This record gives sequence, C-alpha cells and structure tokens, in this order.
Amino acid sequence: MKGHLRMSGKELHRKSVMEQVHRKQLTLCEASLVLELSYRQARRVYARFCAEGDSGLVHRSRGKPSKRGKPESFRRQALSLYQERYAALEMGPTLAAEKLFEAGLDVDHETLRRWLIADGQWQRRRKRGPHRRWRERKGRFGELVQLDGSHHAWFGPEQEKACLMNMVDDATGTTYSLLFEEETTEAAMRLLWGWIERYGIPEALYADRKNVYITEREPTLEEQLSGEEPMTVFGKACKKLGIRIIAAYSPQAKGRVERNHGVYQDRFLKELALRGIKTIPEANRLLGNGFTEGLNCRFAVEPADSRDAHRPLPKGMDLAQIFCFEETRQVQNDWTIRYQNQRYQINPKNKPLPRPKSKVLVRTLLDGTLLLLYRDIPLDFERLPLQAPRPAPERKKEVTPPRNRPKVKKPDQRHPWRQGCAMMLNDPTPKGTRK
Repeated sequence: MKGHLRMSGKELHRKSVMEQVHRKQLTLCEASLVLELSYRQARRVYARFCAEGDSGLVHRSRGKPSKRGKPESFRRQALSLYQERYAALEMGPTLAAEKLFEAGLDVDHETLRRWLIADGQWQRRRKRGPHRRWRERKGRFGELVQLDGSHHAWFGPEQEKACLMNMVDDATGTTYSLLFEEETTEAAMRLLWGWIERYGIPEALYADRKNVYITEREPTLEEQLSGEEPMTVFGKACKKLGIRIIAAYSPQAKGRVERNHGVYQDRFLKELALRGIKTIPEANRLLGNGFTEGLNCRFAVEPADSRDAHRPLPKGMDLAQIFCFEETRQVQNDWTIRYQNQRYQINPKNKPLPRPKSKVLVRTLLDGTLLLLYRDIPLDFERLPLQAPRPAPERKKEVTPPRNRPKVKKPDQRHPWRQGCAMMLNDPTPKGTRK
C-alpha cells in the first residue's frame, strides 16, 4: 500500500501484538489477554490484519464525516453570524452558543469553540493563578453574603466608568446587583435594602476594608463615654438589623463575589452592548427585569442545608428609617439647630419639647427627607431662611506720615573738604609715603 497511514497509539499497540502472533511468538489467546479483548474479537482483529495488513487495524470511520455532524451550510451560517454580531464584543463560545440558540441556531458550545479555533476567530486562553487553599461553602442560604463593587466601563470604553454593586450568597451563589456611579454608602444601603426585600435579613456580610464598610478612626468622646466602637453609617444600619460585618483582608478571601464580577463583565457588558443601553437607570431596569434571575437559574446551586438563615423583617420596622444618615445637634437658647449650613426652628407645640442645650437626632433619609427626633419622637420644625451675610467693615488704608528729616546741606565747590579730595586725586606721591 502506497502513501502514509495514520494510526493511533492503541492501533500501533495492536499492530505489534498481531505481528508477534503472525511470527508464532504469541498465541491468539495470549494476545487477547494482552490487548484486553475477548478471544472472538481478537480473532476478528487478526483476520483483518492478515487480509489487509496494517490498514486493517485502522478504525473504519477515520476520515469520514460524522453522521451526527452539522452540515457545512449550518457551520458557515453560525460563523458568519458570530463574525457579524459577537466577534467585536470578544464574546466567548459558551455565551455565543446561547445567543445563537436565541437566534435559532442550536449548536453546542464545544462544537462552536472548535469551529472558531479552526476559523481563526478564537484562541485558547488559560489563566493560572497562585495556589490557594480551598474553603468549603457555608451550609445555609443567607448565612454569609459577600459584598463588593466592580468599577468597569460598562457602557463601552468611550464612556465613563460606573460601579456595579454586587452581593453573592456564599452557600448558593445567588446574586443580586445594581449599577451606580460610585461605590458609596448610599449605593451599599440601596443594594442591601433590595436584598432584604427579596430574601430577608442575612446573618453576616463579608466585605473589604473600604471606609464605606469599616472605619479605622479613633472613637469620639461620646463613643468613649458610651462604650461604643467607631462605626460607619453603613455599619450602624447593619447593627440595627443585627447583621455582622466581617472584614476581608484580600480579594481572594471573598473570591466568590470577585469571580462573579467576571460573569457580569462578560455577560452583562455584552448584553448592554447588544441592547444599546447607555444609561444607569436603563441598566438597572435590565437587571431587575430578568437578567439577574437568569444568572441565578443558570449558576446558583442548592445549599447543603435546606434551612434558610435569613430572618424576616420585624413588624413595624421601616427600612427607610434604618438606611439613613444620622447626626446629633445641640438645641440653642432660641430652640434652633444648625445642620449643613441651614437653621431649623423647633416649634413650641412639640411634646415633649427639648430644652436648650439638649441633644436632638438629625436623620436624613435616602430620598432627601429630613427628620428631627428627640427621645425617638419626631419633632415638628420649620426651616428658617438664610441670613444675609453681614458686609465686612471697610478698613481705611493707613497712610504713614512722612518722616520730617532735616535737609542735608551739600558743601560748596570752594569747601575745604572738596579742595582736599581734589588735591589727593592730583597728587602723584605713592600711597603710604604721603605726610
């Protein structure tokens, strides 16, 4: 037989064994044991080897198209649609296969991967990181929820970056996210508010050491007297709800939410581009109208313990009064307080009426509503108009009187002093010898 014959390692091993049988070095029964075949199958293989030689050991289907393979026209259509819609987004084969299925082309992601690699539109990407010890998931849903923000150019490289606030349950991988301009205290409050309305109050939050969640400042005098630890505004809200905040000292410590950022930066980013969304409100509507639920249906897992660790919101507790900004102010003698360069008058009809020099709590809700509370009772007050700034007194420029110095009379040309200088300039006697 002319030409080259391609054989696998298994077929080369069969070839060497059958040659030994042909040279009477092995019996067919011994060859069946070496090849781990039945005696009848070994007889068939040897018969084909004697009839066709080495080519009789090659698999009959090699080089033939698969009966389950997609037609060439289907392959060209899928690659053309990928090049037209998804190549510019650098969409991977897995997500691209889902989008092609939505477009009416059903192809497995591994098949599409091979097609793209053969066509030069995709290449293998392997990421290897440092070795880290594996940590077991928490057992119950809501026992620990990881919280973090992902700053990214969500609307394209030509637009400004935004921050995706993301919460991921450690036990199940359930995610909930909202898009904001920055990772602020208000953004963290609104995200946790939405999680509580959906699932309940979690036991603990796992966050990094940003000043939104953890503070390292020294305690104030009031905190020292009351024995309280310094807390951020977000930390105070979590304390009211009974949520414990655990600080992470590295991104790998909260790796579940960090890896989930990659899912959003792949799928959510490309979904925004496909829909032409360029604003934060539209992106949040997309998240709330099925995108997040789709991720949970696809990637969330069942917890090891079916008991839910979330606590229901107590009756009568208003989350708007929990997620807010609070500060204390002292009542002046005219029953006014100052807050953010504004003056507020406490009306006398309040019962109880705070006395001057007493403390009242100023509470600013997330919608901008301002409340004054004394002994946890809301006060009736009104905002006073701003006082016009007093004009600064004009300072007269101090003029320094001139000094009365006596006029110096210059000597005349015939003065002896001038005559002596002229004589010294005209005297040729060397300096030091003049008497």
